[in-house]
Amino acid sequence: MSARPYRSVLYIPGSKERALEKAMSLAADAIIFDLEDAMSPEEKPAARELLARVLADWDFGNRARIVRINGFDTEWGREDARAMDAAIARGAKVDAILIPKVNRAADLDAVAEAVPGVDLWAMMETSLGMLNAAEIAAHPRLKGMVMGTNDLAKELNSRFRPDRLAMQAGLGLCLLAARAHGKVIVDGVYNAFKDDEGLRAECEQGRDMGFDGKTLIHPAQLEIANQAFAPSPEELDLARRQIAAFSAAKAAGQGVAVVDGKIVENLHIVTATATLAKADAIAAMAE
Repeated sequence: MSARPYRSVLYIPGSKERALEKAMSLAADAIIFDLEDAMSPEEKPAARELLARVLADWDFGNRARIVRINGFDTEWGREDARAMDAAIARGAKVDAILIPKVNRAADLDAVAEAVPGVDLWAMMETSLGMLNAAEIAAHPRLKGMVMGTNDLAKELNSRFRPDRLAMQAGLGLCLLAARAHGKVIVDGVYNAFKDDEGLRAECEQGRDMGFDGKTLIHPAQLEIANQAFAPSPEELDLARRQIAAFSAAKAAGQGVAVVDGKIVENLHIVTATATLAKADAIAAMAE
């Protein structure tokens, strides 16, 4: 799985030049440049041309650049893919192509052929996609998965609940699939972008479940997501103490250590090491 942080993954409409310009200075770990939902059908061809130029000419720093194209079952999808492939050939930096409404692994094949030089990500937002999450995650070109909880809620005909009870089965299936195949996975959006407490609670829920980060719809949500999905000072301190204690125990010929009254085994050291590596990667993003 990638060491790059994906705490905050911000959607930016590909048709909005001012928003694209602002994105170069935002504290987002990744940007989804959206050619699908964020604009009217009439805007899509111009947005495609604008985004191809922007990605070739503008510097977005260390932020991951992910382009969400339209589906190949629409009149725009293949043109989106061709435009991005041509832009990459001209030097545009695109880290991944995000494919909407992936139902099965075969949905990735046509895009993989159309854009051979870039990683693929999948929007997981349909009931069928949830049921086929394992085969989708196993696709050799796939590197990441994005939960599309708004579309999933529409399919399920579910109601919003702060605990996201209706989402739990789908979220869990996709998490299991991503972890089984070593893929990045980020949680769905929180629509009430002025509700800081609600966003914080949902970020913490997603973090505790195991997501790498959260997709966001507004720059005002960045700080909360970045904080929630970063290791806390307490977690970093514990990780360092676990590693030190386990090293001392091994040197003494013992297989386990005790930290804060809890057993520390090798599996805990794997987690502790990953926690410190994540903090280092986050620090590197700010350089």
